[in-house]
Amino acid sequence: MFTTSSMSASGCGQRLPEIVQWDALSLSRAIHAREVSCREVMSSYLAHIEACNPRVNALVSLQDGERLMAEADERDRELACGESHGWLHGIPQAIKDLSPTAGIRTTLGSPLFADQVPTRDGIMVERIKRAGAIVIGKTNTPEFGLGSQTYNPLFGATRNAFDPARCAGGSSGGAAAALAMRLLPVADGSDMMGSLRNPAAYHNVFGFRPSFGRVPHGPQPEVFGHQLATEGPMGRTVADVARLLATQAGPDPRMPLSIVEDPAAFAGDLEGEIRGQRIGWLGDWQGYLPMEPGVLPLCERALGTFRELGADVEAVVPDFDPARLWQAWVTLRQWAVAGNLGEAYLDAAKRERLKPEAQWEVEGGLALSALDVHRANLIRSAWYACLLELFEDYDYLALPTAQVFPFDVDTPWPRAIAGRRMDTYHRWMEVVIPGSLSGCPVISLPAGFSDAGLPMGIQVIGRHQADLAVLRLARAYEAANEALLSRRPID
Repeated sequence: MFTTSSMSASGCGQRLPEIVQWDALSLSRAIHAREVSCREVMSSYLAHIEACNPRVNALVSLQDGERLMAEADERDRELACGESHGWLHGIPQAIKDLSPTAGIRTTLGSPLFADQVPTRDGIMVERIKRAGAIVIGKTNTPEFGLGSQTYNPLFGATRNAFDPARCAGGSSGGAAAALAMRLLPVADGSDMMGSLRNPAAYHNVFGFRPSFGRVPHGPQPEVFGHQLATEGPMGRTVADVARLLATQAGPDPRMPLSIVEDPAAFAGDLEGEIRGQRIGWLGDWQGYLPMEPGVLPLCERALGTFRELGADVEAVVPDFDPARLWQAWVTLRQWAVAGNLGEAYLDAAKRERLKPEAQWEVEGGLALSALDVHRANLIRSAWYACLLELFEDYDYLALPTAQVFPFDVDTPWPRAIAGRRMDTYHRWMEVVIPGSLSGCPVISLPAGFSDAGLPMGIQVIGRHQADLAVLRLARAYEAANEALLSRRPID
């Protein structure tokens, strides 16, 4: 029914079934055509995970194999009766360890929640399960998702699939490493400060931060105030990313700010005309954002693909002080983190179990006044107004996804970039702030590899709620970069 092939790229030194190399949509078609059984799919993935997950430590809280095989058998029986739950029918999935999963441990990467087993799924998990996925475990994340380096005291560090001595990025580092290693066919993630984009860039895959409200996040006790983070899809193909978005997206009454729009279009045609599209290149914002040598040239070469497709690309400098964006970001993020972790911080015993970066965030948040938060939101609003003006002249804006290549896995965060000191644990990811504060759709596209073989990505920001247009641009880029996108980890 299927073959094995030598996959020196991610086979962990063994020949592995071709089945784990298929993208998610190809796998779905094969299952529904009865070319491969759900049992064969699950067996192939579990064997590959057993062999290769130790290399990167991407998947955690893995479920009992016999039970998973029994679920796969049930999916096969349903197909034999002409029943399918949806496009993910029988496909193994692991959920980021920040999202609640009923009956499966959800630790948030924290000792405080090491034994937490939710009784209900999050909204996004509900939707993935309804589409037929079999949840096999969780993907690793830093403690509370804080920081773009995936390590925590419960499970340790996730390593980069292209160089295990390097970090995986974060906070969806487990998801990205699993995709690159073919441990998952498609993956979910979440993004406050580049957490879908940064690890995608570090693994030569696609990470899409949807427009705020596109994917309802929750259910959670506070549904109006905090508008920084969103869940979204990651994949090795743009079609997989779009198809998973069609599953994740759509309004939910429990989240009143969710976008009321049928997400079915994301499962449709992704072909679009790029000729004549206008792309503004922010680069390093006239030197404001320090970059490791090699990052900008790679991204500028990636822009050449758009030019070859007929797009107009030119440098642009927003009429906005980027230091104000950073000021607003630190305030709003600390406010959000203090809201989530303030109670734990005020308990001395629990505070000791929070990592220093989490304590720093909470301390800053607890010191804020309502006026501080209001002023930060005014800056954010002014930035959005600036973007509206920019989008009168440009269809998209672009800038690097990260300011450094994947760094040593034992380094919590870079202390300096290009000789410039980083004054906080997350300053090295400042490049993602323009997208995060905008609420607009942003995708990270693979841009290429450094001389040392380390991946990098380029961000493309689209107009407010123009998610489909961004995905169509990404699809055109993908079609023109088959050689780059076929590059895989090397044992």
